[in-house]
Amino acid sequence: MISIGLLGCGRIGQVHALSLSRIHGARLTAVADAVPAAAETLAKAYGAEMRTAEQIITADDIDAVITATPTTLHYEQIHALAAAGKAIFCEKPIDLSSERAAECMVAVEKAGVAFFTAFNRRFDPNFAHLQAQLRSGAIGETEMIVITSRDPSPPPIAYIEQSGGLFRDMMIHDLDMARFLLGEDPVEIYATGSCLVDPEIGAAGDIDSAAVTLKTASGKICMITNSRRATYGYDQRIEVHGSDGMLRATNKLEHLVEQAGPDGFTTAPNKHFFLERYADAYIAEIEAFIEALASGNTPKPGISDGVAAQRLADAAAKSLETGTRITL
Repeated sequence: MISIGLLGCGRIGQVHALSLSRIHGARLTAVADAVPAAAETLAKAYGAEMRTAEQIITADDIDAVITATPTTLHYEQIHALAAAGKAIFCEKPIDLSSERAAECMVAVEKAGVAFFTAFNRRFDPNFAHLQAQLRSGAIGETEMIVITSRDPSPPPIAYIEQSGGLFRDMMIHDLDMARFLLGEDPVEIYATGSCLVDPEIGAAGDIDSAAVTLKTASGKICMITNSRRATYGYDQRIEVHGSDGMLRATNKLEHLVEQAGPDGFTTAPNKHFFLERYADAYIAEIEAFIEALASGNTPKPGISDGVAAQRLADAAAKSLETGTRITL
């Protein structure tokens, strides 16, 4: 039985605690949060102990730790966990700076501990099947990929101000998905963006609408679009065009019943947001982490994947700032 500690008992920490409760071979041993009431509630719900972060990091009875804390805390916690010999499951992004994320990678590799970057979308059943079909050669050689990601509404301005910006906070998932599907790293990136949804987001120094084009050394192209608003619900789609055909993963709906009438066909709305849309993926990623630890295999995506996506996000931000194509 693998003993797990949890740092951070907010929204995503609660999701991971629930996922752990459904997986054999692991147990949630202890939790910590800067808000004691949050830790106490989660501890009671899952039969775990309430401890401080330091107690969890240094505990002899904990094998691995989930870091679901704010990104600004990841750097110090990753270094401390690596030094303590703990396996690490880290929420994205590793850090708001790719340089600091790379320093975390050095610490992790030096300590020889297992590290999993929580890019949950790789574990969505539909996206995972699409990627497997690509690798099997189902549509020949990959030529162009289009990734669409639109939130139902913007987060609070207070969140925007500490998020690191749309590329590092939101699009980083899509940048990782681009690498996952392309099968090779991009060598060029160009980004453009605007503030079309809420002027307060612009006043906070961020954008709410963006488009990025990536190109690999072999010429494959990936286009990513993000928006902080979609009036019709959470919009998550992928289309891949290849030499022998196309693969497409469409949105998940609330149900699959269609209604037909004089005005045509109507369907159910999209799943509302990421917790509902990626419920299966959250369980699958924790399960993959636990299986890797139990078998002694290297968890994937690892810390190098987290650093690579962070570098793409930084390059996108630089491209937007300079108005130029960035060579990677």
